Amino acid sequence: MPKIMIDEKEIVRRRDFREALTFTIDPQEAKDFDDALSIEALPDGMFQIGVHIADVTYYVRPGEDIDKEAYDKATSVYLTDKVIPMLPEELCNDLCSLRPNEDKLCMSVVFTMNTKAEVKKAKLCRTVINSNYRLTYDQAQTYLDHTPTDEPLSIALHTLNQMARLLRAERIRQGALTIEQDEIHFTLDQDGNPTDIYFTQPKEANHLIEEFMLLANRTVAEQMSKTGKTMVYRVHDKPNEEKLETLEQFKKRMGEHLPQATFDLLTIRAMAKAVYSTNNIGHYGLAFKYYTHFTSPIRRYPDILVHRIASRYLLGERHKVGYDDLEEACIHCSEQEQAAAQAERDSVKEMQARWIEQHIGEEFDGYISSVTDFGLFVTLNQTHCDGLVPIRTISPGKFLTYDEKNCCLRVEKAIKKKGKRRSAHTTNDDEKTYTLGDAVRVKVVRADVTLRQIDFRLIEDEQ
Repeated sequence: MPKIMIDEKEIVRRRDFREALTFTIDPQEAKDFDDALSIEALPDGMFQIGVHIADVTYYVRPGEDIDKEAYDKATSVYLTDKVIPMLPEELCNDLCSLRPNEDKLCMSVVFTMNTKAEVKKAKLCRTVINSNYRLTYDQAQTYLDHTPTDEPLSIALHTLNQMARLLRAERIRQGALTIEQDEIHFTLDQDGNPTDIYFTQPKEANHLIEEFMLLANRTVAEQMSKTGKTMVYRVHDKPNEEKLETLEQFKKRMGEHLPQATFDLLTIRAMAKAVYSTNNIGHYGLAFKYYTHFTSPIRRYPDILVHRIASRYLLGERHKVGYDDLEEACIHCSEQEQAAAQAERDSVKEMQARWIEQHIGEEFDGYISSVTDFGLFVTLNQTHCDGLVPIRTISPGKFLTYDEKNCCLRVEKAIKKKGKRRSAHTTNDDEKTYTLGDAVRVKVVRADVTLRQIDFRLIEDEQ
């Protein structure tokens, strides 16, 4: 496919970063590169760092059919076997994508920073870039795992990574949550059936990109807040105090018995959902007073709105934002985001059910990830497949009590007396407890791909 030439008149209106060392870092399978980093050493020992974001709004104008369709979708959806993009492929994978060795139009936040990761200046501007490298996370991590060499890219990555470490440490010091979950992947055969399940964990290369994207998002939000104009913020309310107190008490009772993964899951369940809003209440999880989404306009419509708003008020452009009622747009985008997230979760559960269907009758190790009055949910250690152990199958012939406060099921010997109902009064020696976080071994007894449901049975009850 021939390269798309950009009008020279548009280039001269922008800050030219084509000579700066610039690169993208994305997953191996990515095609829509919507963010890049550049770095240049300044004579005074400072660094000029550019966070360059694809200028989607240059190509997608308010009111056009493409814009309307993007607004309706509000987000790309990433299923296990395909991507449903928000924008047409020729835009997200070609025209807007920051592919290497091609001139690309961007909206950029340019920082002047010192080696302590302190921001001395920050300016939003329209730019043109030409990325030198398209790196995968693994490729970038390989550079970070080795001592820096004289190669410019190696020096750049190590310099930026050191700054990212400092930015991350400061966020944590300010109270930011640092819950990280493994990302699930499936190996599919030619018919689209899963043959393997594996996971990737965030590494320093991921954190490097994350910290500079967070910095750009926060900076745009802070600068817009000073204008006093209506803005699309990404907000995250404080969690319910009662839920937090219950969580802390449970953690104290469980002590070291509670696995970190289980505690992280409980913490997530106690949190409010992050949403879009024109009413800024801050972002609890990130510990930011001001925050927005600016860095992914290829796959998120709120970022397109933020680009338009920022262009109008921070860059002095006169075009209309396109929506008189931004709050309505925020509500719509939040709802679409949650629907997409549910679709992605369902896609994972379906693929897990398809995988586990091939292993009926086999045994696996796992842990209790949820306790209910109708049974135990168990997550398998190696594949993270979730399944239900129905309460009717647990310790047959015994009496079970659901203790919601302590997240457990208590199993007691059933004592029958003539003329009286079954009683749970037994000695402590007769009692067994299944508690959140307990390690268990289960057998797969059923998998329903259509309903995305898996049933297990405890091995001890198979004896």
